[in-house]
Amino acid sequence: MRVSKALIPTVKETPQEAEIPSHKLMLRAGLMRKVAAGFYEYLPLGQKVILKINQIIREEMERAGAQEVLMPIMTPAELWQETGRWEKYGKELMRVQDRHERHFALGPTHEEVITDLVRRELKSYKQLPMNLFQIATKFRDEVRPRFGVMRSREFLMKDGYSFDVDDAAADKTYWIMVEAYKRIFKRCGLTFSPVEADSGLIGGSFTHEFMVLADTGEAAVAMCSACDYAANLEKAFGVPTAHAATTAGGPFQKVETPGKHTVEHVGELLKLPAQQFIKTLVFIADGKPVVVLVRGDHDVNEVKVQNYLQAAEIALASGDKVYEVTKAPVGFAGPVGLKDVRIIADKALQGGHQYVTGGLEKNIHLTNVELGRDFAEPEWGDFRNVISGDGCPKCGKPLKVGRGIEVGQTFKLGLKYSQPMHCVYLDENGKDKEAVMGCYGIGVTRTVGATIEQHNDADGIIWPIATAPYQVHLLLLNPAEPEVAKIADQYYEDLKQAGYEVLYDDRMEASAGFKFKDADLLGFPISVRVGARGLKEGLIEIKRRREKDVMKVPVADVLVKVKEVAEAEWKLCTP
Repeated sequence: MRVSKALIPTVKETPQEAEIPSHKLMLRAGLMRKVAAGFYEYLPLGQKVILKINQIIREEMERAGAQEVLMPIMTPAELWQETGRWEKYGKELMRVQDRHERHFALGPTHEEVITDLVRRELKSYKQLPMNLFQIATKFRDEVRPRFGVMRSREFLMKDGYSFDVDDAAADKTYWIMVEAYKRIFKRCGLTFSPVEADSGLIGGSFTHEFMVLADTGEAAVAMCSACDYAANLEKAFGVPTAHAATTAGGPFQKVETPGKHTVEHVGELLKLPAQQFIKTLVFIADGKPVVVLVRGDHDVNEVKVQNYLQAAEIALASGDKVYEVTKAPVGFAGPVGLKDVRIIADKALQGGHQYVTGGLEKNIHLTNVELGRDFAEPEWGDFRNVISGDGCPKCGKPLKVGRGIEVGQTFKLGLKYSQPMHCVYLDENGKDKEAVMGCYGIGVTRTVGATIEQHNDADGIIWPIATAPYQVHLLLLNPAEPEVAKIADQYYEDLKQAGYEVLYDDRMEASAGFKFKDADLLGFPISVRVGARGLKEGLIEIKRRREKDVMKVPVADVLVKVKEVAEAEWKLCTP
């Protein structure tokens, strides 16, 4: 493709709306344009990346034994009502009515639809295992779309669903799909980690998220450098450092802490470490108050609390509600003296002594508080976020908490959908049995953004060769000189003939410097630069985007050197 004929509207300035590198660069490099909040149109370069990711996905799905289908975006409410998700999914489910006032959802995922398809077609155990997938547009009514394709309201997703005869067979399929996902993301040139995760609204017995490791990632991930343990913060468990106080103190004492209502400020006043405090937080779970206790150097994990309580909804209580439950202002609540309210506590508090808590009075805290002596034993569980330095639950070595971008997730669903929707088959004995399900998603447009988040520098994108819109960027530096243009035109044909995808910057009006800037911004793996100065010496410049140095190659050796660099690039995308 010649740039003079292409729709590649690069811009120099960073758009004000963009906050993270991928959003900025996708707009600046002309990959996409905004239509409305959370909705984007993909221009030719963006579409080429999407198609390449789709092709990798299709190849690996077929390799794993999955078949491709295509389901409707708009799905009837009746299917969602069968599983209860019409109510449970909440406001993120985009709901519409047709002219006959029938209710539909614009699908954010298709568990109900695929289960309905399979229950109508599945007759015998001989048809199983069955593994189906699609690549289709999804909708999610995000309350605050942001970060470009990372959190949009319309997005492209690969979603797949498996059906097996029993748990053992479903486990086998699940791990086949995990391995397929590893191959997909490796082929996309990404550094990633599969991590244990919470199954959320999709449900199921266990799940893994595939996290692309990037400093700008929305999700926190706990990883062990000594073993393969990895989990997102909603699921991660770590062994906390020991509490400083090892023996009980005297009776608890009231201390005045005027205007000090945070662990940090009270700790400074009393000259005590954060781990010697008990944080007391009030949540409202399905309309009922619950008090959650965690150590002062830890934060509450709301997902863990919600799962423990088996609550449909949970939220931190307002200041007025905190006062109603504890009779204390925010910052001065504590467990000593609390009555008629359920109390759950994180296990990291066990074994600690001489705690500091809120005193249930304004400007008052309590010291020397002992669990089981000064207040009744609470319900114990894992209710905190893991922090760096916690012990790995598998090997005991320190965990490190980093950032990641979720690009895919696999779920062992079990009977969550097949049971309420009566998706059954006849077994060898002619008896009805429910199919055991799994589901597997990849955010295709999100993978585009995650690739850029992981592969960029101050000048622009650095595409892995497998997903780059073009593999070679050919720059004509002196278009007004016929001999230079003739040689560049010949390289354009030769490179295409050799099998490379080539973008040929043949613009007459653009300076060499401008073309260099665009080449760095667009970030294709290899650039070939044809200029009058180099040709006088019999040389052509070749630059690998991920490297700073420019190679000067004899005119006759250009295709050989391009092949050498391309092979090195492909090795980075080989499982």
